[in-house]
Amino acid sequence: MKTKKKNENKASWFTGGTTMIGLGVGFILLKYSVMYFLAALLIGIAVGLVVTPFLPVNKSAK
Repeated sequence: MKTKKKNENKASWFTGGTTMIGLGVGFILLKYSVMYFLAALLIGIAVGLVVTPFLPVNKSAK
């Protein structure tokens, strides 16, 4: 059984990145409403979770 190295799969980085983008946009929108902040954060998480399965998987045998 092959084990993956800790950061070999970059798909989780994409989910975290879109979450951080949503957080940044949420902080900008926080001055208008807390609900805009939560909506931006949830949209960032959702985009990451929807796009992640479509990212190419690196299947190189090293």
